[in-house]
Amino acid sequence: MDNHTTPEHSSPIKTPKQLFIVVILAFILPVVILLMLANLALSSHKKPAPSPTQEEATTQRIAPIAQMTINPNPAPVEPAGAASSAPAPAPAVASGSGDASKGKGIYEANCAACHASGVAGAPKAGDKAAWAPRLKTGKDALYASVLKGKGAMPAKGGNAGLADADVKAAVDYLSGFSK
Repeated sequence: MDNHTTPEHSSPIKTPKQLFIVVILAFILPVVILLMLANLALSSHKKPAPSPTQEEATTQRIAPIAQMTINPNPAPVEPAGAASSAPAPAPAVASGSGDASKGKGIYEANCAACHASGVAGAPKAGDKAAWAPRLKTGKDALYASVLKGKGAMPAKGGNAGLADADVKAAVDYLSGFSK
């Protein structure tokens, strides 16, 4: 007969404490490795802090195209085509439609922002060619256009709190430049 003996299989884990440690490490070690790999992968995609010039460029790109500032004390409007630098005389105001100084104040506070420079097709103060067809329709039609709004101009020039008489005084003041 054969006296061949086979060696017994042995394990490096001899105690229950060693078994417990191996099982815990079998769960924790892969999780730690995955977290480290994720951190490594994500850290390569972090962007550096933007420089001040990049921030300025971004601010300029997203800035509004235009800004409107309303000056409570604007400079007097000189009618277009005036040759001298002398201030233009205040236009005559039709009787019963308001006071000239009131019309001037309302014009400067609400209307000059567009009518002084011709923004969005607004006829400029003193531009007789632009005002002639409007004045031909008569004051009542002009008042109605301003009170209800027309084209890019909102009703009452954008100030709904104005009384109709005040709006008419401003219309008389503005149209007086083109007579």
